[in-house]
Amino acid sequence: RLGDMFNRELFANKLKELMAYHNFMLTNYYQEDAVSYEETLALTVKWAEELEPMVADVTGELHEAREAGKNIMFEGAQGSLLDIDHGTYPFVTSSNTTAGGTATGSGFGPLYLDYVLGITKAYTTRVGSGPFPTELFDAIGKHLGEKGHEFGATTGRERRCGWFDAVALKQAIRINSVSGLCLTKLDVLDGLDTIKLCVGYQDAEGNEAAAPCHADDYEKLVPIYEEIPGWQDSTIGAKSLDDLPANARAYISRIEEILKTPVDIISTGPDRVETIILRHPFA
Repeated sequence: RLGDMFNRELFANKLKELMAYHNFMLTNYYQEDAVSYEETLALTVKWAEELEPMVADVTGELHEAREAGKNIMFEGAQGSLLDIDHGTYPFVTSSNTTAGGTATGSGFGPLYLDYVLGITKAYTTRVGSGPFPTELFDAIGKHLGEKGHEFGATTGRERRCGWFDAVALKQAIRINSVSGLCLTKLDVLDGLDTIKLCVGYQDAEGNEAAAPCHADDYEKLVPIYEEIPGWQDSTIGAKSLDDLPANARAYISRIEEILKTPVDIISTGPDRVETIILRHPFA
């Protein structure tokens, strides 16, 4: 642990034991040279000196801030359905990406969380492999990717694009106890004649089916779509709900109805100011 670095004797013993194991693996299984214990220790001691002023009891500071009545915001990383326990396993990451991870990762108890904002696009995307029932392979899918600049921020990989999947989002809302939604990239849908919402799945026999437990079973499902009229007017930079085209407002309302969750924030462009705030998370 990071705190071990500031007790040199303790850290040196732990490092020696750890490096003995890994050097054994390197030399005996991978035919690589061993890493110098002395050089590594000297390097980490130097790091410890640089890091020590920045290390603190973060959990304690968070609780002090809460008791002082300060606003605290936690931001997660990666999508909810990439969660190692609740995601589309094995197409997941190595940690808990749901709101519950906030408490375990920070030491800030779950009952102290007053509001959970679920952030979702006005359509659906996925990077890499994994189930994607509403994925589009036509000109509309290409349009969403190009207009939405859908490339992975870290890898640069092109994201897969598809229609809004309310089934998947319902699941995400449940496992995160979402209070309200932030709907982003509404402007990417500008100019489409018709927009589809996935409101359910069908199996091969045409029966309505729940989201499966096994990722492979998604291949057997067909999305059930509800078609909504699109809009031709631009939504870019809209600052209030009244500034949006009527059909865009209807699209948002229908999402709220299906998900039984309010849309509290709407993003209408890439700039921070291009945002409609209907309910502030700290209000």
